Amino acid sequence: MDNTVIPTFAILGHPNEGKSSVVSTLAEDDSVRISPVPGETRRCREYPVFVDKKEIIRFIDTPGFQQPRQSLKWLAGYSGPDREMLSDFITAHRSDPDFADECELFFPLADGAGIIFVVDGSRPVRRIDKMEMEILRLTGLPRMAVINTKEKNRAEFIEDWKSEARKHFNTIRLFDAHRATYAERINLLESLKNIDQEWQPQLEDVISAFKQDWQHRIDDTVSIMMDLLLNTCGHTVKKTCQDESQVPVIKKQLQEQYKKDIDRFEKSAHKNIRKRFKHNIFNYELPPHSIIHEDLFSKKSWRVLGLKQWQLAAAGAAGGSAIGVKIDIALAGLSFGVFTAIGGLLGGGSAAFGAKQATGAKVKGLPLGRMKIKVGPIKNEQILYILIDRALIYFSHVINWAHSRRDQPESLGLRSDPQKKGFSSHWNASVKKLFSHFFKAAQKGDWVKVTAEKQQLTDFLVSALKDISKLKQPIE
Repeated sequence: MDNTVIPTFAILGHPNEGKSSVVSTLAEDDSVRISPVPGETRRCREYPVFVDKKEIIRFIDTPGFQQPRQSLKWLAGYSGPDREMLSDFITAHRSDPDFADECELFFPLADGAGIIFVVDGSRPVRRIDKMEMEILRLTGLPRMAVINTKEKNRAEFIEDWKSEARKHFNTIRLFDAHRATYAERINLLESLKNIDQEWQPQLEDVISAFKQDWQHRIDDTVSIMMDLLLNTCGHTVKKTCQDESQVPVIKKQLQEQYKKDIDRFEKSAHKNIRKRFKHNIFNYELPPHSIIHEDLFSKKSWRVLGLKQWQLAAAGAAGGSAIGVKIDIALAGLSFGVFTAIGGLLGGGSAAFGAKQATGAKVKGLPLGRMKIKVGPIKNEQILYILIDRALIYFSHVINWAHSRRDQPESLGLRSDPQKKGFSSHWNASVKKLFSHFFKAAQKGDWVKVTAEKQQLTDFLVSALKDISKLKQPIE
């Protein structure tokens, strides 16, 4: 194979065997049209794969065979040059509408594309399947059989498929296009190297590019997570008022606005993670009971993600006391009653913190008779652990969601196990100390210390994401 030629593979098979699903998953392209209706694909369509804006491999979705019996008869009786066989078939049948699909799917093969033949391993081998496999053997092109194991509970026909495929193909792979992980996609590409020695150097370059790109995605995901933590650590909302009676109302409004802002930060981070792994069209949703659907500031989020009882007590009313509230007051023009009101306001709901930790009023020399109310930054760093836990959980789902899937994820039953908690609950004391130092530096705006701690945290999270990538199932 010419080193300048992009490796190209045509995905072939009988209608409704999962060809388009295999294309979508291998190309990481959720724009591939997938339908349960047989024969939806009538024209070849190319799906190039780019890494760093450079095309490294190309997959072609093709129509299914429609006339395998007559096509095999013609090819078996062909007496011309082998390299011209498919071109001559197309010339001979181009005007016959009964062979329109065969002519279409033979076009990329006539140009030298490799073959990935997809079969549905949940059904028995039929005579027509053997005809299609023999057609592809006669082409003499490098070819792989992919047994699509889309129905996990029906594996009784797998051995029959393997036995028949060995007669016609260079290599065979079992592959679940709807549940294939990154590692399984790489393993399939590794197998493609064995279909023809001439293709091996190009495919080694493709695999190397995929692995480097995956590392870049991990690095970018960690960067997204670190930005989320930094934005949250320093975030505040403020408002100035003159009427002391409005203090409780404004405080409540600012707290709600603060929660909405943090929720917006989190959703934006998750969206960016999803896009980094090429989920661009379909809005991936987690299982309905996933902890990520819970309010970030709810006690349930804190409990499920692994906080100890004393930590829950310290959190108090998570939506209020964990958020810093400060009221700056100009003395002149205000009655003593405002201090009493503010004191009760700030102390309410924060018994677990104690009076010492309640935010007090401070004089800042504001204009006479005015108050500036500020909510934030975060006072309790446990919220930041919850944010990073939820980002890691979201990451575990996104990387395990094959691009060919169009349904919503089923429950894995993990939430019923009380031992299943957030990732941070299993981190050792040295890691938590590192996070704590980072949080405190970010809250104070000490960017020298933030920079010093950030690289260590980044290295830790890169390692954590790599470990998560090895999991067979996402965490709920």
